[in-house]
Amino acid sequence: MASLQTSSPVFSSPSRRSSSNRTINAPIHARKLPRVRFADLKQTTKLVLQGLQLKEQVLKQENTDLYSNNHSAAAAPTASTTQLYALLEAVVDRVEMHANIGEQRNNWNALLLSSINMITLSASLMAGVNAAAGTSVLALNISSAILFSAATGMLLIMNKIQPSQLAEEQRNATRLFRQLQSKIETVFALRDPTEKDVKETMEKVLALDKAYPLALLGAMLEKFPKKLEPTVWWPRNVVQSQNPRKPKSQMGNNVNGWSEELEREMREIIQVVKNKDLENYVRLGSSVVLKTNKILAVSGPVLTGIAAIGSAFVGHGSATVAVATVAAGSLASAVNAFQHGGQVGMVFEMNRNCAGFFNKLEDSIEATLGEQDWEKRENGVVFEMKVAMRLGRSLEQLRELASKSALYRSNGEPIDEFGCKLF
Repeated sequence: MASLQTSSPVFSSPSRRSSSNRTINAPIHARKLPRVRFADLKQTTKLVLQGLQLKEQVLKQENTDLYSNNHSAAAAPTASTTQLYALLEAVVDRVEMHANIGEQRNNWNALLLSSINMITLSASLMAGVNAAAGTSVLALNISSAILFSAATGMLLIMNKIQPSQLAEEQRNATRLFRQLQSKIETVFALRDPTEKDVKETMEKVLALDKAYPLALLGAMLEKFPKKLEPTVWWPRNVVQSQNPRKPKSQMGNNVNGWSEELEREMREIIQVVKNKDLENYVRLGSSVVLKTNKILAVSGPVLTGIAAIGSAFVGHGSATVAVATVAAGSLASAVNAFQHGGQVGMVFEMNRNCAGFFNKLEDSIEATLGEQDWEKRENGVVFEMKVAMRLGRSLEQLRELASKSALYRSNGEPIDEFGCKLF
């Protein structure tokens, strides 16, 4: 209950002021607010915080479970994936090994070449000085004979191992192992590996190891074979399909990119590669490079051997012996420079590797055409593009070559064009 009093205005007369004073009593009801105890407020706040913490823990647990599931799925690869990764590591290691050994053997060629030539020329100079003196100087005779003998022995070893050819082998092995590494990485990028991928990769690695051995003793390739044989660095297992070929009416005109016309084109390419490119490199490597290398490999040690024998008799009054000794030493240096400086062994290995390239292309086309079911082959459009790129031609040039080969063969004449434009 509250009392409010009102009075008259200030300008009212004093006589009326007393009568006008009023007292107004009016009841005012104020709504009662509930009493809030601080203990209840603290308890409520605590419950809210506990709820938020519980929710946060649940979310963290869900995220952890999701991450664990994804991580466990990623951390549990298939057996084929694990095996292919192991093979990839082995291939990368072989790339490094072949690159290092190739550089080492290239250094062998340069160091042995310069050392043998310096030894041979020094011995020739000693023999010439001894002949010019007019009397035999025992020290010069012995020194020149020892140097010529050392050059003969070193030349025999160098001609046997052919360091330039060894270096070229390792360069080819490095390139092919890098190519295999790229193919394995492509498999991982496109799809999950299978047991077939693992088996094929293993066979390719072993075939490369056999084609390009690292060891010299017992495993070194023959440097002077009877004839050039193309290098084989791939597993030669041409698989012929056991499935009977479907009738043409069932196959259609274009299945998986293949057609009758494309098959004829590939067979014509095989004929051109076999009769022109492959035959040319085998003939050139066997009749020219190999024979030249054999002649030079024999001539160098023979000349230094003659000079070693003649140097023992220089200074005994025979000018002919002195001239023959000095001339043999000089010729030996020239022969050695031409053979190993010109890297004739490397040229032979290049011919052998190029012949192997065409042999592999032939096997690849024959293996693909051997599969009778077109749907199981590699896509025909992609395969045609690969063949064109390997020969350094466009698709139009490849088709023109096949048409030209068919025309010449129908006339009974050999084609006058090589299949490959790269080398």
